[in-house]
Amino acid sequence: MEEEPNRRRLYQVWRGSNKFLCGGRLIFGPDAGSLFLSTALIAGPLVGLCCQCITKMNSSSSDQKNHVLGLPVLIVTVVLGLANLAFLLLTSSRDPGIVPRNARPPECGAEEQVVDMTTPSTEWVNAASPHLRVPRTKDVVVNGCTVKVKYCDTCLLYRPPRTSHCSICNNCVQKFDHHCPWVGQCIGLRNYRFFFLFISTSTFLCFYVFALSWLNITTEREEYGGSLLKSMRGEVLSVVLIVYTFVSVWFVGGLTVFHTYLMSTNQTTYENFRYRYDKKENPYNRGALANVAEVFFRRMPPSLNRFRSWVSDDEDAYGGPLSPMSGGLDLEMGRKGVHYSAGGVPAILQGMDYSEMEKMEGAGVHVKDRQAPPEAPDLFMISAARQHDVGCGGGDRSPPIVHDQDAEMTLVSSNENSER
Repeated sequence: MEEEPNRRRLYQVWRGSNKFLCGGRLIFGPDAGSLFLSTALIAGPLVGLCCQCITKMNSSSSDQKNHVLGLPVLIVTVVLGLANLAFLLLTSSRDPGIVPRNARPPECGAEEQVVDMTTPSTEWVNAASPHLRVPRTKDVVVNGCTVKVKYCDTCLLYRPPRTSHCSICNNCVQKFDHHCPWVGQCIGLRNYRFFFLFISTSTFLCFYVFALSWLNITTEREEYGGSLLKSMRGEVLSVVLIVYTFVSVWFVGGLTVFHTYLMSTNQTTYENFRYRYDKKENPYNRGALANVAEVFFRRMPPSLNRFRSWVSDDEDAYGGPLSPMSGGLDLEMGRKGVHYSAGGVPAILQGMDYSEMEKMEGAGVHVKDRQAPPEAPDLFMISAARQHDVGCGGGDRSPPIVHDQDAEMTLVSSNENSER
């Protein structure tokens, strides 16, 4: 199917920092390259254990001796490894629950959202409508408890409860937990289930490889005269796997225990570090069993974004000219290297000479402390004033004189030439 003229897919004009594959069917974070490192850290010890299993199977066929590392261990290792990598891919390649951005701030007719610009608790949010100001927070009742939701300057919306803006992916994510650098994706409403399965299977694999490596060393002592030390010297790969899994289990095991606690109390990592529900009531806690069932047995909500849908280049997927944050500007996170469009900068800031400000800043002088130079007359304002005077019958009033240095120099030059 050919692309329509002047139309592109939504994922092609997406303003977040995500990376897309397979025509927008797979969505990754900007640090998706860490997936290769995570895959290598998982597959490395499993490949080593499988190689040991194959070696022992070949040696047992010749010496008629049964080893711990045989065909059953090989099959279980392959299945567990593939399942772990599948959970990793499902976590990193799906929409975590991104909230679609608005093309413009709240409508001017919504009195409950838009307030007068003199209100001290509001801020300027749109360059196209500099008079528009909205409250920074709103109160929402959740299960009888009042929860504050914050206005997002980047996405131009009030974040739903439990939603937060990720500074790495530059998106608002539902039930935002954290951004995991190991999977290269935000962890949110739509991939938390797979993330927990990923870290839990990783923890199980650490215990699995650690136990089998020790069993292999102990059962091979007979071939080394019953000496455990000689057996460890002969089974170097098993020793390496023991050390590797012992170090790894502290990380993934601790992460699994921590998220088991969060899941049983219906918290996210972001909420646990910011709100401290152990000191106040958690409006989302429905009991341990109900909280666990909510993660594993609740129907997965559909994505709020259709990344493969067609959008117009003029609309730019978000309303084009009316969107003030062109280029992915994040007012909250202070991203650098962002260029405003011509329509995105207020007229009072266009054409200003900042070189003088930079010199003054280097000299330690504040701009507000310096006396402003007299304003140059505005020819358009003068012309309008003259028309107004004529229309009002002000015939005796002489028009204001505007001095133009270039015009005066030209007049003097012409007078000199005539005198000559």
